[in-house]
Parts: sequence; structure tokens; C-alpha cells
Amino acid sequence: MKVFALSLVFLLGGLSAPSWAAEFFDQSFGNFEEEAAMARDEGKLGVFVFFEMDDCPFCHRMKETILIEPDVVEYFNQHFKAYRFDIEGASPVVDFDGTEFASGQEMAEKKYRVRATPVMIMFDNDGKVMARYTGPTTTKEEFLMWGEFVISGEYKNMPFTRYKRAQAQK
Repeated sequence: MKVFALSLVFLLGGLSAPSWAAEFFDQSFGNFEEEAAMARDEGKLGVFVFFEMDDCPFCHRMKETILIEPDVVEYFNQHFKAYRFDIEGASPVVDFDGTEFASGQEMAEKKYRVRATPVMIMFDNDGKVMARYTGPTTTKEEFLMWGEFVISGEYKNMPFTRYKRAQAQK
């Protein structure tokens, strides 16, 4: 009877809310040149990459609290293709400019200088960095504000910290 009850709880739990990975992140095949082209074809502003590693508690907190919020998922999916990127990955990857790296770890370290996680970078559809955020955001509102900072184009005029201060004064 206990096995049946646990199975029922597991089954119902799985049906009641989709996982954050299925909702927020798109499936990556390790070729960001192609993924930027898909973003462009879909009318997206660019590509959001969440650089993470398995043992990162801050990454897990972001994925389990902020990146599962329906308004966050909807807002980012409307404007960006979003991908997870394991900075310890051993599989070959292709960067936005077609450069091939022997591993995800090599690209993360050499090209984007990611050594601690999470690091979140928004790229335009040509693979140019629009904004970079190191560490977790403290709240869902801060994460959404960072998205707005990029989408509005304010990233061209000021750093995010100044944008945040200006928004707080409104």
C-alpha cells in the first residue's frame, strides 16, 4: 500500500507542474552558431546562456525558485532562446562565430572567462555580448529587471547597477 501511495504522489507531482528545465530552457545541441540563427528566425532578441555546474548551490537555487516562475518563463521565452551550459562539460561545442572547442569547459574558461557559477550572459543574434551577470540574482524581480535592462536597450547606455538604482528611485 505504501508503494502504491508513493507512486501516486510521484505521478501526480510530476503532472501538476512541469519541470523548470522543460519550461525555461531550450534543448541545446552544443552549436551556438545554429542556436543564434534559430533565435533570429523566431524573431527573438537573442540568446540567454546560463553557465552552471552540477555542484553549484546558487545555480540550483536560481533554477528551483526564480526560473520556474511562470512570468519569468513567459518573459524570457518571448524574447530569448535560453540554454543551460555546463562549464565542466567534456563534449565539443561550437561558439557563435563558428569556433570549435574541444569541450564546454575549454570554451567557458578561455572564451568567456567563466570560473565560478552561475554566470548569465545575454548574446545578440550575432553572438555579441549584450549583458553579463555574475552570481545569482537575489529575487525574481531583479532577474526580470535584468531582462528588461537588455530588452529596452539600456545595456548600451549604462551598467546594470546604475540601471537598478535608477529603477529604485522611480
